Amino acid sequence: MAQGRRPDPLLADACDEYVRRAQPLLPFEVVHRATARAQWELARSRGGVVVLLDERGKQCSSPELAQLIASWQRQAPKHVALLIGAADGFSDDERREAQSLLALSRLTLPHRLALLVVCEQLYRAGTILAGHPYHHG
Repeated sequence: MAQGRRPDPLLADACDEYVRRAQPLLPFEVVHRATARAQWELARSRGGVVVLLDERGKQCSSPELAQLIASWQRQAPKHVALLIGAADGFSDDERREAQSLLALSRLTLPHRLALLVVCEQLYRAGTILAGHPYHHG
């Protein structure tokens, strides 16, 4: 889930392409909500695992992310929500309530670019779990 409006057309097209490619491997959707609070409320209402993408989170490699996703799917096979926060991140209460905190990078990324990175990494995780040659590292 991403906060704010849909990204500019070039980034949106790239995200859509990764969503399309991932469908047979690791289906996911991108959901935009106006505020971080609205993201949080939607994710909690769906149940399942809530993962916050936060600068204080754990960093992991792509294969490690694939294994985390497989683990989350075993916990809540119907729904895993990865939330991208606002510029000021998530509240302490939200961090405590989330099942996991992940950091995409030590770098600060614009929100829309972070969304593209998440989409690509979810596709990559699906290929890793399926033994597909897309990931060579």
